[in-house]
Amino acid sequence: MQEADRTAYLAALAPDADIDHRGTPFSEDLLARLLDALRDPTTQHPTLGHARFDGAAFAGPARFGGAIFNHGASFDGATFTYAAWFNQATFSGIATFNQATFTYAVWFDGATFTGTAAFGGAAFTGNASFGSATFTGAVQFPGATFTRDVMFTGARFKDAPWLGPLVCGGAVRLGSAVFEAPVTMVIAARELWLTRTRFASTAALRLRHTEVDLSGTMLEYPITVAAEPAPFTGPLARPLSEEVLTGRDASVRVRNLSGVDAAHLALTDVDLSECRFVGAVHLDQLRMDGRTTFARPPIGWHRRGLVPLRWSRRRTLVEEHHWRAAAAGHPAAGYEPSVREWQPEPYDLGLARIPGPETLAALYRQLRKALEDSKNEPGAADFYYGECEMRRHDRTGTLWAERALLTVYWALAGYGLRASRALAWLAAAMTATVAVMMLWGLPAQASKQETTGRQVTVGQTLTLTTDTPDPVNPTGPWTERVTTERFEKALRIVINSVIFRSSGQDLTTTGTYTEMTSRLAEPVLLGLAVLAVRSRVKR
Repeated sequence: MQEADRTAYLAALAPDADIDHRGTPFSEDLLARLLDALRDPTTQHPTLGHARFDGAAFAGPARFGGAIFNHGASFDGATFTYAAWFNQATFSGIATFNQATFTYAVWFDGATFTGTAAFGGAAFTGNASFGSATFTGAVQFPGATFTRDVMFTGARFKDAPWLGPLVCGGAVRLGSAVFEAPVTMVIAARELWLTRTRFASTAALRLRHTEVDLSGTMLEYPITVAAEPAPFTGPLARPLSEEVLTGRDASVRVRNLSGVDAAHLALTDVDLSECRFVGAVHLDQLRMDGRTTFARPPIGWHRRGLVPLRWSRRRTLVEEHHWRAAAAGHPAAGYEPSVREWQPEPYDLGLARIPGPETLAALYRQLRKALEDSKNEPGAADFYYGECEMRRHDRTGTLWAERALLTVYWALAGYGLRASRALAWLAAAMTATVAVMMLWGLPAQASKQETTGRQVTVGQTLTLTTDTPDPVNPTGPWTERVTTERFEKALRIVINSVIFRSSGQDLTTTGTYTEMTSRLAEPVLLGLAVLAVRSRVKR
């Protein structure tokens, strides 16, 4: 188009005019002249009727800020070589940006979409911002790809049944956004920020590759967060490319539940190994389904004084890692812990500001109840172990007598959850009992009954007295005491003691008290082992 024709065309335009610029190349100056020709003198905003920019190429900055599209707008297949501004724009009717390409950043901050907003297959190379935007109707991102961040901070979704499927190489930020109707989010992204997001209805979050921050999220109805095992499909049921997420596994990691009412939350197949639970309420009503993973204790052995101990394998909370690392004096800043150490708090808050054992015991207690209510008794056992550990270490809220009792319970049977520990103590007790019986408990010789009486004359009554001499303590060398015969007798005594039975053997004073002790202690150890096995197989 010649300049004279272009000038005449622009002069003939008026606010609210329908325009059709499909395939038109726009420079920054040409677009500015077009929007000036459509500017309403009363509102000072460009006002367009039905606007069609399908396939248009914007070679310079595209400044549509404050524009009013009264009868729909179509930017399908348009190319934005530089930054684009649609901030404070108003789209009445259907607004489509399907297959559009945004090479640099684009802003829709404060924009209002009163009809359907469609971004199917759109490609955003730079950051995309929809901060404080309002979506009255449906908003569609099927197959959209964001190389960097996309921000919906403070946005309001009044009737958006779907958000996605979309792929984002950066973060999807929905902080302080409001969803007024049921919504299903289908998102593959590095991060998903839902801090202080409000869900006024039900929601289902189907995610991949994502680290989720739910701190302060307001849940008024049930919400489900689930990991999807297979890539999402876009238009024509084709799998969406996840090239911008290359190198990341497909797992979903929830990082923070602080301030969340967990009564409305269900988690499926998610990683909670770095999740902070402190500050969440109603954790006893949290639903955890599928393969939900937690942090693990360090690997290998450690010393407590001169005693070598091995960390028990169980599910732990990351807050326990932080507390133990701080209590051990591990710094946070610049410190790279190994798998043999507890992981420190990354922000170096100091021990005084890190949740202590009393708080952690309450967290473990609530999560234990949540798993018990869902009939996952073996999973709840780990949280019971964690609860007892925190009570044992709590020097302010737990009495010393209770802590002493818990220490004995921990040492003997791992709070009734470690069968191997109870069986080891049982084997040690039986071995010790056998040794004591062989060396000091069994008499030197078996006692023989003796019958005595007096000879009387014919016709008188004969009185006989039968007596058993006291067992004689063995005094010979140890080689005479440690024999196969004495071992067999001692073993029979120990086996009977384990099941509360008396052996019926003649014993020395030492053997009698040893048998009494073994009949009390060894059945208890056997019972603890049985209890530990049952806690792991119970359904």
